[in-house]
Amino acid sequence: MPESPPEPVSSIPNLGPASEAAFARAGIHSAGEVRDMGADAAYLRLLQSGSQPHFIGYYVLVMGLQGRPWNDCQGAEKKALRVKFDTLKAQAAATPSREKDRSRLEAALDVIGLRPKR
Repeated sequence: MPESPPEPVSSIPNLGPASEAAFARAGIHSAGEVRDMGADAAYLRLLQSGSQPHFIGYYVLVMGLQGRPWNDCQGAEKKALRVKFDTLKAQAAATPSREKDRSRLEAALDVIGLRPKR
């Protein structure tokens, strides 16, 4: 029996096409991958791939993985998630992103003349 295709990232509650595209740019192509990684690791991967940090985007992901509506996050839970978000943001800032690495590589290739002039 053929395998069914993996569930798209947008099948996670609260996530839509824009989130799916951002995860794809980060090398994450299915809801199963996001679930296996967990919210923190998946969001960190997004940041490391060049996505801009947005607290709402982070807690929407957390709520979606729990099967909860995005606006269910309130009070002490929201404050605790803000602390985690700030930690992930700092961690991503301390780790070179793929885009930054690519830009450095392209600059080095330009210096030694291995890329055509534009």
